[in-house]
Amino acid sequence: MRMKYFEDIEVGEVWDLGQRAVEAAEIIEFASQYDPQPFHTDAAAAEASFFGGLIASGWHTCAIVMELLANYIKAEKLASLGAPGMDSCRWLVPVRPGDVLHGRTTILAARPSASKPMGLITVRTEVFNQDQAKVVQLEGVAMYGRRPMVAGDSA
Repeated sequence: MRMKYFEDIEVGEVWDLGQRAVEAAEIIEFASQYDPQPFHTDAAAAEASFFGGLIASGWHTCAIVMELLANYIKAEKLASLGAPGMDSCRWLVPVRPGDVLHGRTTILAARPSASKPMGLITVRTEVFNQDQAKVVQLEGVAMYGRRPMVAGDSA
């Protein structure tokens, strides 16, 4: 498979990011280090909380989104150059132990950079649980490499 560049990405395209299960131990481990709130780190305290049970940190959910997206980028040989940030992030439904998350990214817009040899794509990434409930939605801009010029190409 050849490298896929900005020019190969089409507005309206939908990327299937695959799926991944989430386990209680990883929820607790992540939260213990990065978001040590009781409803993320202590099953008994979480049971007594507003959430009625252990839930993943939203930041953990975002890390899982990044894992799914990075694996897709690698598998599809996309010329990703990273991203300057996200414009929005909404945690819509708590992620719980045993959930199986499935992601998709939709290309909303694309434009060449005016100042750098790259293209900018606006994306919406959505992740759903096994019940098809949307757990998170992110929107932002990603940077992708332009196809290299070869001898004989006109500018």
